[in-house]
Formats: sequence, C-alpha cells, structure tokens
Amino acid sequence: QVQLASSGGGLVQPGGSLRLSCTASGSLFSINRMGWYRQDPGKQHELVALITNDGVTTYADSVKGRFTISRDNDKNTVYLQMDNLKPEDTSVYYCNAAGQIGVAPVNYWGQATRVTVSS
Repeated sequence: QVQLASSGGGLVQPGGSLRLSCTASGSLFSINRMGWYRQDPGKQHELVALITNDGVTTYADSVKGRFTISRDNDKNTVYLQMDNLKPEDTSVYYCNAAGQIGVAPVNYWGQATRVTVSS
C-alpha cells in the first residue's frame, strides 16, 4: 500500500500562484510515476501533469508553460507549481501515484485539494 498526503490548495486571484505538494509513504517500490489530476463535478479525472521516476514530465495542453511538476526523491515528494492561474483552473486536484506489482497495475489517490481562482 501507498499513502499520499497532499497540501497547498486554496483561493488565489487570477494571475496568482499556488504550489501543491504530495508526499508518498509506504510500499514505494511499486510506483514508477506520480502526478496530479483534477476533477470537476460530473466529469472524469483530467490529467494535469505527471512525472516518472526518471524525471520525464507530461502536461495537459491547458497548463503547459504555466505549471511545473517536480520531485524531491529524498523526501518522496512531488510538487506542482502553478503560475499565472486562470479561473478555469478552479477545480479539485488529486495527487496520484501509479505503477505495478508484477504484472498488476496499482493506482493510489491522495485526498481532495481544492483550488479556487477568483477575484
């Protein structure tokens, strides 16, 4: 099992910045990537950004150039730096850790972190 503890959401004005953090603990050997998703009411999770154990990053088109995902391997922590925030970034964000045990995929989710971008 893997536990994810996330923090950093809140209310910010358009153009502002927030940083989300997600610290993983537990059976980390099974994890090969971590990232952030967001979900609006009635919609499926949307990938925001992810980073592999090798440091390869992927971003949603809507956040490219504004968001940066990074990781501190010593702290088992992934960060999502969100700059130039827009009202459409308002959502509930979830940290995700994924990988596999043998041939079986594993997927873990952190608690909801609300981000509100509003003036």
